Amino acid sequence: MISQATFDAALDLTREWCAIPSVKGDERQIGRQADALVAWLRTELGATIVSAASANGRPPVIHARIDAGAAKTVIFYNMYDVMPASPEGWSVDPFKGDIVDLDGIGTSYVARGAENNKGPLAGMLLALKALIDADRLQVNVEILVDGEEESGSGAMRDYLADPNCPVRQSASAIFPSFCEYGGGAPRVYLGFSGIAKGEVRVDGGTWGGPKAAIHSSNAPWIANPAARLVDALSLIGKPPTGELAKIAIDDEAAGIIAALAGTFDPAAELRFRKTEVFSLEGDARALLDHVMSTASFNISSLETMPLHSDGVIPHGARAAFELRTPPSLDPADFLASYRQALETRPGAVLSVADSYPGFRFRADASGVSALLRSYETTANAAPQIWPWAIGAAPAYAFAPHARSFLLGGAGRGGNAHGIDEFMTLEGFRRFIQSMATWLDLMGREADAE
Repeated sequence: MISQATFDAALDLTREWCAIPSVKGDERQIGRQADALVAWLRTELGATIVSAASANGRPPVIHARIDAGAAKTVIFYNMYDVMPASPEGWSVDPFKGDIVDLDGIGTSYVARGAENNKGPLAGMLLALKALIDADRLQVNVEILVDGEEESGSGAMRDYLADPNCPVRQSASAIFPSFCEYGGGAPRVYLGFSGIAKGEVRVDGGTWGGPKAAIHSSNAPWIANPAARLVDALSLIGKPPTGELAKIAIDDEAAGIIAALAGTFDPAAELRFRKTEVFSLEGDARALLDHVMSTASFNISSLETMPLHSDGVIPHGARAAFELRTPPSLDPADFLASYRQALETRPGAVLSVADSYPGFRFRADASGVSALLRSYETTANAAPQIWPWAIGAAPAYAFAPHARSFLLGGAGRGGNAHGIDEFMTLEGFRRFIQSMATWLDLMGREADAE
């Protein structure tokens, strides 16, 4: 069992790192967090630092190695950047953090990064340290920590795609996280969706529309960039969810979904998503079939320029979007078709910030069994197995280096990117134990091979 000293050290390290506002785009604070992480890996773990250099002005990809002289290697992946936060609405200063008794949740550590993902980062490293200190580590560990996960993990993906990438071939890669969403059963995902992020923008110009905001009385004879944007957005995705296409569910995925439907609680999912109704009717199986099979175009923000104006024709308008696809579809294909369709709407410009495909692996892939077994002693309920996550992660980039890419860990967190981001203290203790157990089980599997 994880000792009280290990738990205390993990909580202290979480506090220390959450106090560093390593917000995406803040080069100084990102560098400060990277330096703190490298120093800890060297001094506390005795890790070999394979790489910690910045490339092309991007945050450093931190690659450290623990060589236990074992037959098997695994990858610990995590992140050290966080989303912005201001104190308004928080129970505590988001970049100071504190212990808070959250209503309906319990005693928790609240801070930006507590759940996503400095708490899990500190917890996984203390789990690893506990095994090293006890001379019980039976696998080699490649540690990869991402400094721009919130911006698409471009540097990490480039690092892994380099033909000379020094990451050792591994049985499994795991992204340790709190997977008891909403306090329910932990989820095990056998893959991840693809994603593209970008913007559709219209500015006044040669197609029409003003180059500066003008009085709205000109509407009868001056085109409106906001109206042109709405028209351009109507060319992609079916309302109200932005549905683009559906895939056929294969037999393996259908069997997993059928088993999942037996324990999936639609009402609990709505509470967790802070929503009153789904966009379609149906039982658990119908809802799961739909969400797993559907590619969608989501509009995450709409703005006119200038902002908050009244009585004007704006000089510009823009919409930010995320396009998400099941693993067998590629977001780039939908973007190519949309770009062609926009040629019929002069003035509408599509800009893509990032795009990558999904990835899927089999239920018997290396690492899955160990994760399921780790939950037997660390989770509060039997895990739910999903054929893939509806969320995205750069799992495809790890495929040349590992036979699976898992998101895993007992414990509960919440409000990532939002106000009062938290991790429960009780769950954090179980999370650390789940990571130590997974490593131990992976080592035993190595002995059995």
